[in-house]
Amino acid sequence: MFFPEAAWAMGAVGGQAGQEGSPIAAFVPLALMFVIFYFLLIRPQQKRAKEHKALLDNLQKGQSVVTAGGLIGTIVAIKEDIISVDLGDTTVQVGRQYISGLKPSAGAAKKAKDGKKK
Repeated sequence: MFFPEAAWAMGAVGGQAGQEGSPIAAFVPLALMFVIFYFLLIRPQQKRAKEHKALLDNLQKGQSVVTAGGLIGTIVAIKEDIISVDLGDTTVQVGRQYISGLKPSAGAAKKAKDGKKK
């Protein structure tokens, strides 16, 4: 009715009529992509998360910290998940999870700078 000859003619496109690849051969590229994603994306992120958790668990009074919002101050009190940070003129309370890192001390920054010059 709608040109059945054309439909039959299109059946064997590219000379691949009846050829099928093995299911394992189709799975190999997917497995390879997963391995690449694991080593380039997933594993480094898990490592950073583990280091950040260790940092948060080892916070102590008197340490200089940087918050996720960019505030830099010194820890004056720690109560469970709330940390009081002295910013100089004021003291703010920050959730423990919002501490992004420690502020490097002036001595450490100088050592790193001297190390790069050599």
